[in-house]
Amino acid sequence: MAQSRAPRVRMEDIARRVGVSRTTVSFVLTDRPDVSVSAETRRRIRSVAAEMGYRPHAGARALAAQRSGLIGMITDVVTGPFGPDAIRGAQDQAWQSGYFLLIAASEGDPELERAAIERLLEQRAEGLIVASSMHIERALPPSLDGLSTVLVHASDRAGQVPAIVPDEEGGGELATRRLLDAGHRRVGMVNLPQETLAARGRFAGYASAIAERGLDLDPDLVVHAGATADDGYEATVRLLDLPHAPTGLFYATDRMAMGGYDAIKERGFRIATDVAVVGFDNQELIAAFLRPKLTTVALPFASMGSLAVSLLAAITSGEDVPRRTLVDCPLVERDSV
Repeated sequence: MAQSRAPRVRMEDIARRVGVSRTTVSFVLTDRPDVSVSAETRRRIRSVAAEMGYRPHAGARALAAQRSGLIGMITDVVTGPFGPDAIRGAQDQAWQSGYFLLIAASEGDPELERAAIERLLEQRAEGLIVASSMHIERALPPSLDGLSTVLVHASDRAGQVPAIVPDEEGGGELATRRLLDAGHRRVGMVNLPQETLAARGRFAGYASAIAERGLDLDPDLVVHAGATADDGYEATVRLLDLPHAPTGLFYATDRMAMGGYDAIKERGFRIATDVAVVGFDNQELIAAFLRPKLTTVALPFASMGSLAVSLLAAITSGEDVPRRTLVDCPLVERDSV
């Protein structure tokens, strides 16, 4: 049998118990400093309110303050490997900043995204974070016009909305430099399709690290593939079959590195001893469980989610924020170099 809910305690109920007007109760419970209410009356009102279990009405409080304290986050990464990090980073920062985070999953469907925006606006969200599982450049729906918005792992084609993106080039340079520092002079790269932002950035970092050491970039050492383990396997076979095969391999994703592990071992080579490997992404379910464990560069989703809330809070306060923010991609050292 369902239990009936206790009736909501109203300000009128508190006023009746204390013997003051409802207006006086309102002034005290909303902390109005500009009205004259004695310290003893304030104490009694707060004591009775606590005793009766009074809770302020969120909608009325938001209307009075002209703010809701709500931030919306629309993302297609909820079920992906990086979703929990992005959400956790945003959630932690929201609590610290006095906001409550509402999360809506779009699953990459434009119709779902539009519906989520409308529903969050109905809830009077003060601003929105739009997070992507892939580093992309995208157009934004017209419903976001004039609304405080921050993009995570994506940028706005029109360049009007603040975007927080990983430093792909810096991460690629860090990965390649790690292999060069280990003494490898022929470092190959298994990259994503050339048209992707991640591929362009990570390759630029690779090329920069090679040039920094005064080495020539050998185009035969760079293979553009897909993003799967099978793609990584096939690209690695191609590189290891070269007359002068690389002794260090930088993979643009951990999933491709996983396929590369199989190709290296099938050739009778030992990872780290004969062929050093560095990945990119830091997918825990891959990098930490390969043998040997994979040294990789992390996509900083938790940091990007946290920073998105901070920027959104600054925007809603009327502050100017940068249109593009790069977040460092740190190296996670394990056992594959």
